[in-house]
Amino acid sequence: MKINHLFLAGTLFLATASFAQKDELKALKKLYAKDALKTEEYTEYKNLVQKLEGLATEESDKVYLKFYKAMVPMMEMSTWDKNMSPVAMQTQMAKLFSPSLIEGMALAMRETLDYEAKTGKKIYTDDINETVQMFKGQLLNVAITLGNSKQYVESSKVLYSVYLMEPKEMDNLYFAASYAVEGKDYDSALKYYDILKSKNYTGEGVKYFAKNKLSGEVESFSDKAIRNKFVELGQYIEPTEEKTPSKRGEIVKNIALIHIQRGNVEAAKSAIAEAKKEFPGDTTLLLSEADIYLKMNDIPSYQKVIKEVLEKNPDDHILIYNLGVTSANNNQFEEAEKYYRRVIEIKPDYTDAYVNLADMMLKPDQKIVEEMNKLGYTEKDQKRFEFLKGERQKLFSKVLPLLESAYKLQPDNEGVINGLLTVYKFLERNDKVKELKAQLGK
Repeated sequence: MKINHLFLAGTLFLATASFAQKDELKALKKLYAKDALKTEEYTEYKNLVQKLEGLATEESDKVYLKFYKAMVPMMEMSTWDKNMSPVAMQTQMAKLFSPSLIEGMALAMRETLDYEAKTGKKIYTDDINETVQMFKGQLLNVAITLGNSKQYVESSKVLYSVYLMEPKEMDNLYFAASYAVEGKDYDSALKYYDILKSKNYTGEGVKYFAKNKLSGEVESFSDKAIRNKFVELGQYIEPTEEKTPSKRGEIVKNIALIHIQRGNVEAAKSAIAEAKKEFPGDTTLLLSEADIYLKMNDIPSYQKVIKEVLEKNPDDHILIYNLGVTSANNNQFEEAEKYYRRVIEIKPDYTDAYVNLADMMLKPDQKIVEEMNKLGYTEKDQKRFEFLKGERQKLFSKVLPLLESAYKLQPDNEGVINGLLTVYKFLERNDKVKELKAQLGK
């Protein structure tokens, strides 16, 4: 009997708690419905949210409690002086609405909209859509301002929030991903790019432009009919159109690059393989694939892919130079020399090719010096010493024209200057040493 009484008492307690929650949710709904709150009503609203947090058990209660909680800043705004100047209002809003808070609001709005769409009971759907339309422009301006001040992660959060509010406008998600990459928030960027990819977003379309007669500035329009209407009214002139190319390849490539950045090599290779199927022959994807191999230190595979790219762009001096670097690092000195000389042939003002080639050609000098230092004073050793000295002379003489060319291109490059001084000194070109030091003010 006692157990039954305890069970009954527990059931009654839960039922009473549930009714209490319902009453408090009703009170929140009533307060939310007001156009403006008094200070004490706003305090009551916050207290009710805090009291109910963690107590809601039913799905509807959880959804709406989360919504009411997210709307706390909006309720605070309703208590502000209606005669406040626009500038003061904007300042207050900037302090109140952080990017993280905006994201929380957007998530709660989206969850509420989805729940009401599922249940068919539109309690706040119209209100949310009206709020979105009212604040969307301001939020986009906030995102632009944050981006311009290089607060890329924050800008990305705001743009993602606007996307959550209006998922059909996927351009906002694309720019959110771009800003996330700029801010090195790779987790968010990957999440956004994956959504874009799954929804087959391409970004293709047409942009409409016209010149504002008053300002003389060319402005863009999202809709052709709206642009044409302004032109008909005489407010704008010189209407033009511009097609925007597909961003699909860029999105898939960036997914792979993010995986590379995070060290997920296999995921990156898989993404690139998938992208290559979709965009065969795309050189940017091939270069991304090469980058994967380079990060894996798989030099043969890297060189193979770069050579494939060079078949399409045989005079790309940057790629040829990179082949020179990787060949030299892989002790393929003959190959490296061939690539560096090819770069100089294509682009005679590419200083790094001269410097790297000179540095590589001087590598044997270290072993020559080590051998010379081990020699004794016997007649045989002295003959060997003189021979090695002659080899060094030949080596430095071959390198001299390369460093002189580099110096002409970059007379302020300290590395080039020091290298050239070393060669001049060894070759006993004292006049040149003196001349170079005079130019340096030494």
